[in-house]
Amino acid sequence: MKKIKLAVIFGGKSSEYPVSLHSSASLLSQLHQDRYELLLIGITKTGKWLHYSGSIEDLEHDHWEQHPDNCAVVLSCSTADRGFLELREDGTYQHLPVDCLFPVLHGKNGEDGTIQGLFELSGIPYVGCDHMSSAICMDKEMTHIICEHANIPCAPYMAVYEREAKDETSLYHEAQQRLGVPFFIKPCNAGSSFGVHKVHNFEEFTPALQDAFYHDGRGKVIFEATIDGFEIGCAVMGNEELFTGSVDEIETSAELFDYAGKYEMVDAAIYCPARIDQAMFDQAQEMAKQAYRAMNCVGMTRVDMFVTKDQRLIFNELNTVPGFTDTSRYPTMMKEAGIPFSDLIDRLIELAIERRR
Repeated sequence: MKKIKLAVIFGGKSSEYPVSLHSSASLLSQLHQDRYELLLIGITKTGKWLHYSGSIEDLEHDHWEQHPDNCAVVLSCSTADRGFLELREDGTYQHLPVDCLFPVLHGKNGEDGTIQGLFELSGIPYVGCDHMSSAICMDKEMTHIICEHANIPCAPYMAVYEREAKDETSLYHEAQQRLGVPFFIKPCNAGSSFGVHKVHNFEEFTPALQDAFYHDGRGKVIFEATIDGFEIGCAVMGNEELFTGSVDEIETSAELFDYAGKYEMVDAAIYCPARIDQAMFDQAQEMAKQAYRAMNCVGMTRVDMFVTKDQRLIFNELNTVPGFTDTSRYPTMMKEAGIPFSDLIDRLIELAIERRR
């Protein structure tokens, strides 16, 4: 069987750069090596694109950029080339053909539609959501607008633009009246809980607001009401036909499931399957598919929700490039549903290629 020329893209000019390295190393370790001809493309923190041919271990521990054989590359936007151009020091270049792109890039520039638009120009199939669904899923205000229009229950919220947030006292009181206290402040365009704060009083409000604007980088944040309950998630995969993985549950003693909780399990635990009854389990899978369809997702997405004290489901958000280590939530939910990590990678690549036929 002819091997698929697969380019795995890692790193990225994003605060979630280290998350990408761990996800990429895990994916490469689990990949069915006999099925693919691999091309590793690393993006540095400053935005340089390099063809990397070193070890997975050096990649994971962030030593990859120092590899002596690294070569600068660019992705050709000509559909006649369909691949990368490796730039040589003498001014010439070598064409590196690619059949499929697998971006393991989290956060800004990686899952917000930016790089997906570049992939569209290249004409190369790629894993995950397209540029439009990636962009609207990344923007928490757009997600609220579309999901509420689709009659998916969401937490009460208000969007705030930096240019309008001059009178912080009035802004705090408006949020207090509309959402109650405590409420959450979140960057509209960031992931891994960077810049997310739970605000109990005005003294906490100003520094939280400033930090959220800093991590957003585009001058927009949202305030969300606190949901009295716990968080669950559901992995969804597919183009036309959808497959839902299991449903998991987050238990945390902290006030929010932050970066330390997500990646170091500090004061947190994840149960898969979730400790909910079958009726709620089925309802969660159905809401996950409903949100996936409403946001026009393809490929894969993890859908996060809340279960309230009175046993209602409230939609939270979608993650179009979820964590991808073998213990991350998305692969774990799919494994629980009968798809091991290595097979999951194959399925996602097949779905990408299928969309281009």
